[in-house]
Amino acid sequence: MAATKTAESETPTFTVLAPATGAVVGEYPLMDADAVAEVAATARDARRGWADLGFDGRARVLGRFRRRLVDHQDLMVETMIAETGKTHEDAASDLLLVVGWLHHWARTAADLLADQPISTSSPFLVGRRNFIAYRPRGVVGVIGPWNVPLSLTVGDAIPALMAGNTVIIKPSEVTPASAVLAQKLFLESGGPEGVLNVVTGDGATTGTALVDNVDYVQFTGSVRTGKKIAKRCIDRMIGYSLELGGKDAMIVLADANLDRAANAAVQYGFFNTGQICMSAERVYVERSVHDEFVAKVVGKVKQLRQGAPAGPGSVDVTVMIHPPQRDIVEAHVRDAVRKGATVLTGGTSTTGPGHYYSPTVLTNVTHEMKCMTEETFGPTLPIMAVGSVEEAIELANDSPYGLTASVFTSDLARGEAVARRLEAGTVTVNDMMVHLSAGELPMGGHKSSGTGVRNGAEGIRKFCTQTVIQVPRMAPSNEPHWFPYTKTTTRILSGLSKVLYGRPDVSLNPLESRPVTAMKHWFDRLTADRNDR
Repeated sequence: MAATKTAESETPTFTVLAPATGAVVGEYPLMDADAVAEVAATARDARRGWADLGFDGRARVLGRFRRRLVDHQDLMVETMIAETGKTHEDAASDLLLVVGWLHHWARTAADLLADQPISTSSPFLVGRRNFIAYRPRGVVGVIGPWNVPLSLTVGDAIPALMAGNTVIIKPSEVTPASAVLAQKLFLESGGPEGVLNVVTGDGATTGTALVDNVDYVQFTGSVRTGKKIAKRCIDRMIGYSLELGGKDAMIVLADANLDRAANAAVQYGFFNTGQICMSAERVYVERSVHDEFVAKVVGKVKQLRQGAPAGPGSVDVTVMIHPPQRDIVEAHVRDAVRKGATVLTGGTSTTGPGHYYSPTVLTNVTHEMKCMTEETFGPTLPIMAVGSVEEAIELANDSPYGLTASVFTSDLARGEAVARRLEAGTVTVNDMMVHLSAGELPMGGHKSSGTGVRNGAEGIRKFCTQTVIQVPRMAPSNEPHWFPYTKTTTRILSGLSKVLYGRPDVSLNPLESRPVTAMKHWFDRLTADRNDR
């Protein structure tokens, strides 16, 4: 990213180039802390009016936005292709996620954020109505990555908006074009000013300023940056949700449909040129079918077409979006080969225009190699033979990451049993990645793969504060356990634990047990004692 100043303005700008062709995608302002603070003030002023629209009003606004995105889908897809070099199909899938989430959250937000009644087994709360009330946090900041520039920026803003917050998006400086276009379409569809905002610039200045001016942060990106954001949020005592890296394991058992498993490995290993946190980053195959599986995978990988996208169906694998990422891919392959791995296909790079790395299959890999332990985030597929399902589970869990995983087997019960033992936020049997399309399913990571979830009930409730409200049905002037204390009340209160919970036949639910009757007797005595004074 090269920053420049225009003659007409003192605001620095940066130029975005198409990674596949080198053409100029556009110039965008490199916003400093003051500029971000100004946008945040506008978003804060818009909060009340947006929240006052209610769920139905906000759903109508976002419904118009959804229809405008669909009407201009060709423009949006072309913009994503230009800034990322994605295939047409990869870009279209990114847009499809966003319009699907717009539909989902418009339908479900009101129910998920309705007052939530809470029943309690505590006898001390008998006669009280208890519930959780949800209220928007205020201004939410969404910081997105360069690999999926629409769904992981605008897509993450949707539940925050439906919850009643205003949102400021900071797309990656590598791929800001689609987020900027989405904001334009939002305003053109009648979206209120200040509700959906975009700030552009780098992480050090623009990103830091965003974290310093919002009430909650949703971040998708690297572990290193995620930790910095978390520390800054903690210093400010604001909430955050982090979707970080992955080293997703794929396990292929001996009884699997090897054609399906091989097709899935190629699809999800090289989708978006392997530049996705949920891609198949490492594969463990039972030894009895290893060679057959590898042969099928290599045959399919050799048929993949790589090059600059030229319309639907033109290529399968394209360019590395961010050139420094190719350096990591090359380093991982070199490290693997030096330590004994075999490159069965691929393993080469080209430059100009565009930074390409060929789809690569590695075998004879071990956990001594970076390609099996560190996130590669590129078009590589290391495959390791294992002697048993127990070894596969142990190796799959031998990772600092825990985002997603998959198990391939013809025995679904066995697949589910293996899935329950894998340390990942989402595990799919005989498939991968499809969970992301379902807004009902929470998607989050374990270990260094992040905190919090996207989608599911918590995927919208995280953008709200939660207040527990208690309303007593009866409120006498005094209570038996209030001041003044007396010997009689103290003795009676001290005996309650024995009466309620000291009996061997006490129910797990005190409201369903005989001690509740006894407690009523004790409280009657307390009341009588209070009335006698």
